[in-house]
Amino acid sequence: MNSGLFLFVILVGLLFPSLLRSGESQAIADESCSVQILVPGLKGETGKQGDKGLPGRPGRVGPAGGKGSIGEEGQKGAMGRHGKIGPVGLKGAKGDTGDPGPKGTDGEPGSPCECGQLRKVIGEMDILVTQLTNELNFIKNAVAGVREVGNKLYLLVKEEKRYMDAQAYCRDRGGLLSMPKDEIINSLIASYINQEGLTRVFIGIDDLDKEGQFFFTDGSPLLTFNKWRNSEPNNAYDEEDCAEMVSSGGWNDVACHITMYFVCEFDKDVP
Repeated sequence: MNSGLFLFVILVGLLFPSLLRSGESQAIADESCSVQILVPGLKGETGKQGDKGLPGRPGRVGPAGGKGSIGEEGQKGAMGRHGKIGPVGLKGAKGDTGDPGPKGTDGEPGSPCECGQLRKVIGEMDILVTQLTNELNFIKNAVAGVREVGNKLYLLVKEEKRYMDAQAYCRDRGGLLSMPKDEIINSLIASYINQEGLTRVFIGIDDLDKEGQFFFTDGSPLLTFNKWRNSEPNNAYDEEDCAEMVSSGGWNDVACHITMYFVCEFDKDVP
């Protein structure tokens, strides 16, 4: 029996004397020798220190530390490189007038000038240039295409003008706004409009002298022929006193102050 078991039997005898008195101590001792009972032994000697373990995982970030005290000012560093040139500043205030400079030498005497006469000549030249420009534009339009029926020539003018200005344009060139007085002329002007890709033009018909009584620009009334569209003329808004022709050949009354292209007519014997 080892020393640990023997010590255990002694303790049992001290704590439980009645067991020994009843003659059961021998049985317990015999039984203890035959049964393995695990009893903690005495504390052993301190062993050698083990090897250093592997580093553990990084811990959580701790709270920010308090603001430290301001350190002493360091020494002044070396001068840096020059920076880029900045933008030009605002213009300064005007300075004081300087002293007058020395008088220059006298120039050569000029020749007498009749400025009034020169201004008159220049003005006449300006008028002539304007007239020539207008005639050049008229010729350009004429070269683009003139339509001819009987003893009449018809020219589509691609300049947007009001009715009265279109009337004056045609008269200044020896003609009138076109007057479709029969089906042949009306169809000619309608085809002219379609061929040029237009939708409408002024024609020489108005009731400017008396409301509701339309006349051609030569003063003749509409007696035997007209091409008014359905519900036309209707004098919408009480201001439609002039006439237009649409690409289908129909007529509408329209306001005279609007602008559009127009057709002039000329007699063949007019130079």
